Amino acid sequence: MKTKLNSKKVVYALIGLIVLGTVFGSGLFIGKKTASTTPATNRIFFNQELGKPEAIDFGLFWDVLAKIEEEYVDSSKIDYQKMLYGAISGMVNSLGDDYTVFMPPEKAESFLKSVSGNDSFEGVGMELGIKDKVLTVVAPIEGTPAYKAGIKSGDKILKIDDKTTEGMTTEEAVSLIRGPKGTDVNLTIIRKNADSPIEVKLTRDVIEVPVIRWEMLEGNIAYIKIYQFTANLPAKFEDTVSQILNNNAKKIIIDLRNNPGGYLETAVDVASWFLPKDSVVVREEFKTGEKNEYKSEGYKTLQKFETVVLVNGGSASASEILAGALRDIRGIKLVGEKTFGKGSVQTMESFSDDSSLKITVAKWLTPSGVSIADEGLKPDVEVVPSEEDTNAGKDPQLDKAIELLK
Repeated sequence: MKTKLNSKKVVYALIGLIVLGTVFGSGLFIGKKTASTTPATNRIFFNQELGKPEAIDFGLFWDVLAKIEEEYVDSSKIDYQKMLYGAISGMVNSLGDDYTVFMPPEKAESFLKSVSGNDSFEGVGMELGIKDKVLTVVAPIEGTPAYKAGIKSGDKILKIDDKTTEGMTTEEAVSLIRGPKGTDVNLTIIRKNADSPIEVKLTRDVIEVPVIRWEMLEGNIAYIKIYQFTANLPAKFEDTVSQILNNNAKKIIIDLRNNPGGYLETAVDVASWFLPKDSVVVREEFKTGEKNEYKSEGYKTLQKFETVVLVNGGSASASEILAGALRDIRGIKLVGEKTFGKGSVQTMESFSDDSSLKITVAKWLTPSGVSIADEGLKPDVEVVPSEEDTNAGKDPQLDKAIELLK
């Protein structure tokens, strides 16, 4: 039961990066990264017209580049590779899509590590996304500095140290917040129903990214907490299923709260334990109107188990896919709060220099045809923990799930 991952083009259902730590000049040949005083018109460019729309004149681009080379006061600071990456990033950012992002090699490597499930990182331990054009905490990771400091799903980050986050991408925020163990970062956040912003000081640490845990509750209920849909979750979930069966579990609670997503294929694999073979787990709709369906493998083992799913505002993308499929196909109840609403498809395209483009190519639809994007999934049974519940260590959402199963 392995996930089907394509090394060249992997589909992601991820809300953001873990804080842990255009084809302008497509084929532009730059021999060195050092400064050059050679006019742009005399240097070697090839494939200048590759993919160029007829209605766009790229002459301005070359004119500006030439003017920089001719007149910029400090030619030693001209780095053609950075200029190229900056031009590409500018083109991508002009789309206004928070989830379409160009990543230079080092950022691409960090992103891939964050969803691999095989590495530890140094940082504060939370997932970020853009919600209503504001940098937002999707979820803190349990046991991390962010979690211990009381950072909550839905917190809006206004400043990182002294830098405003207005117009900032998640990738830019990650680069500012992550850092070596023992160093500090200050966040200015605004919280729902708060009168004014608050400042939180976080000390970075080594972040071990959890994947899954489980325990038996009274009444033969197996409680399964899935933290992220990482590449190694399917094998770990299979081991969990074996242990659940050996402990004579009769009912299941799946906790997807504060789970920001991960690999689409992993979400389909997990759904396959609960849904009949060939059941539609999710549909994706492309620009052309073409629809693609991802279907259950039908592992059968957990199909007849009475099940409840816990969700909240930190449940995003792959979490929403799993929750929506279990509700649509089996009528499984969702308990908690409305999910994040990240219902679009990104693919990761890698290029020859190891830079990458994470690009939105489609939107998600649940099996019944409901779009996950923007609105999220509303729970069947809404339970909103109070501040008193949180401070007292109570979990009314879990209590309600247990009550429903009993």
